[in-house]
Amino acid sequence: MVKFICGTKGTGKTKRLIEMANEEIKIGNGNIAFIDVDDNHIFSLDSSVRLINAMEFNIKNIESFYGFLCGIIGMDYDLEKIYVDGIYKIIDIGTEDLKNLYETLEIISEKFNTEIYIGLDYTLAQIPETLKVKAEELEIK
Repeated sequence: MVKFICGTKGTGKTKRLIEMANEEIKIGNGNIAFIDVDDNHIFSLDSSVRLINAMEFNIKNIESFYGFLCGIIGMDYDLEKIYVDGIYKIIDIGTEDLKNLYETLEIISEKFNTEIYIGLDYTLAQIPETLKVKAEELEIK
């Protein structure tokens, strides 16, 4: 399963992803990875969650991001969930690329039974109609 966590800047997507990872590590049976663009959240995440700084890996597009995730999953078959924050800083991704991203990642997600959650700086109204059922929108409280 691939799921998008949507919302404009400042809606708490990062906070929500961190909360989800921390909650799941306590009740889950497998391992959890949190992919970010820096190491700033190392103290916010449970120490059992593997924080990976994607900026260290020269990821350029959806295909190399796919390969990056395949490598992570290949090294840990007990990987249950992957949380991705700041994907727009890792790769250039517009709303027109979301369907390709979803379809590409859904293949490995299903094959290896690994859930992938991706934070996006888009509202639900901005993403393609076919992906709206795969998205959750956060609003400023």
